[in-house]
Amino acid sequence: MAQTHLGTGRRKSSTARVRLTPGTGAVTVNGRTFEDYFRRETARLVVCQPLVACDVLSKVDIQARVRGGGNTGQAGAIKLGIARALVHYNGEFHPILRKQGYLTRDARIVERKKVGLRKARKDVQYSKR
Repeated sequence: MAQTHLGTGRRKSSTARVRLTPGTGAVTVNGRTFEDYFRRETARLVVCQPLVACDVLSKVDIQARVRGGGNTGQAGAIKLGIARALVHYNGEFHPILRKQGYLTRDARIVERKKVGLRKARKDVQYSKR
């Protein structure tokens, strides 16, 4: 059995568990191929950013299980999970990934709706009369 490296990533309301193993560069998300799961090119680029930064795109296989949120949040969660798994895989990647900002969790989440407002900040239209 090949050495397995794990990483967890979160973004908005998405959570991803990433398993990294030495291989040929195959990426699967929730049992589906990478291209099939993420239809948008931007989401695919976001997921691959840590792999490209460390130049291991064709040297490792990625298996990701992600749940919650939408496409953008899930792509960001997988990106963070891959970055953390890469640090576990090779500690020398840590400065590279840290400098690029791939090891920082994006803490922005949806602001809650307030009482008396239509949305989190949108108020009803003001009328003088």
